[in-house]
Amino acid sequence: MIHVLATITLQPGTRAAFLEEFHRLMPAVHAEEGCLEYGPAIDIAAGLPSPNPVRDDVAVIVEKWSSLDALRAHLVAPHMHEYRARVKDLVKSVDLQVLAPA
Repeated sequence: MIHVLATITLQPGTRAAFLEEFHRLMPAVHAEEGCLEYGPAIDIAAGLPSPNPVRDDVAVIVEKWSSLDALRAHLVAPHMHEYRARVKDLVKSVDLQVLAPA
């Protein structure tokens, strides 16, 4: 199994528009072979000790894939190219972490 955390920093004030586009994408990704989990998460003010402030212009995509090959196929899927074109003006940067269970 492969875990992926994609931290997406968005242009200021565009998170709602980004999440709308992302939710449109989710059914196609969930239907991909090897997709075990795929969804967005955002920071909350939890009242817990934390060195980092809530990031209003960040979305973290939490993913689980059955294999690295499934992840590779996902990255080049036609719906991913279409999605990237739709959100390109909303996204400032993407930090991708690909992890294996330890």
